[in-house]
Amino acid sequence: MERIVEPELMTEADQARAYAAANFEEAHARYPRLFQKVFPDCPPTGHALDLGCGPGDVTRRFARILPGWRFDAVDGSPAMLAHAPASATIRYIEGFLPGVSLPCSRYDLVLCSSLLHHLHNPAVLWETIRQHTGPGSLVFVVDLRRPASRAAAEKIVREQTSGEPEVLRRDYLNSLLAAFTPAEVRQQLRAAGLANLRVKTIGARHLMVAGVITSNPLPATARTSDSPATTGLR
Repeated sequence: MERIVEPELMTEADQARAYAAANFEEAHARYPRLFQKVFPDCPPTGHALDLGCGPGDVTRRFARILPGWRFDAVDGSPAMLAHAPASATIRYIEGFLPGVSLPCSRYDLVLCSSLLHHLHNPAVLWETIRQHTGPGSLVFVVDLRRPASRAAAEKIVREQTSGEPEVLRRDYLNSLLAAFTPAEVRQQLRAAGLANLRVKTIGARHLMVAGVITSNPLPATARTSDSPATTGLR
């Protein structure tokens, strides 16, 4: 099945309310556990960047397992950020990819959950990661992966969103159709000079990209500064 792009931002108030109230416990609780398994020797302190944070649920879960860390959490939707509660260790930033103004040029960790499938040009995510990391920085990206057919995507929606609002069911289907396959993500990483990051399927619907940045240079093939792409939400 070919990829069908969806809107990059969830800006409608009903979308934000539905998403903030939805039960993502199964997936969101899994991400910090996976991170601890992949990076068992993660330093006790550092500065993390979360790209496409939405209402901040995943950011807050990481802040709990990394209590000595500070987090800058970015999203392009004011409606989503309105549902992100204040935190002593999390600074929420409204902004778009590429070009968001960030407090730091380099981060020790870049997180990203369920942003990639929203991007019309996925290279802007990998470019941002390259621009704001250095040797030794950790990268942890999780996202949906595209089913083999629309029928398979519709079946997932029926099974996973029973009782949820129609707007959430619609957006979830659109997200599944817009997601990338592991092979496509590996190709993106090679083009961005990030082939050392590993892609792994997790569960029935997701994939994970994780690893340690080993060099600084940003390859020309990943430069997409003229792209209009923005940070998306889940």
